[in-house]
Amino acid sequence: MKNAWIETDEDALAEVVIDKIKLVYDPEIPLNVYDLGLIYRVDINNYDVAITMTLTNPACPSGSEIAGAVKRVIEDIPGVRSTTVRVTFDPPYSPEMMSDAARLELGLL
Repeated sequence: MKNAWIETDEDALAEVVIDKIKLVYDPEIPLNVYDLGLIYRVDINNYDVAITMTLTNPACPSGSEIAGAVKRVIEDIPGVRSTTVRVTFDPPYSPEMMSDAARLELGLL
């Protein structure tokens, strides 16, 4: 039986997934989509990765490009069996979802 404090393989995979997502940048804002607060959930079940994300606005012309880039960087991770990316607008995006690093980069802090 594993102790609760020992990291599982899927916990380690979650860290890799987040690191890879941070390589995807919004083409209109010079920040990665994770720090922008566009990633709502990362679910991993038996090495199947499901991402729930949003866009800065529903009419974002780069929306499919951004979601596709997130999917591609995750699919390239060894051991990932499948990847799904779902875009939602509930809750709607707001700048308060940005990390402190993103706010600092944009001069909002």
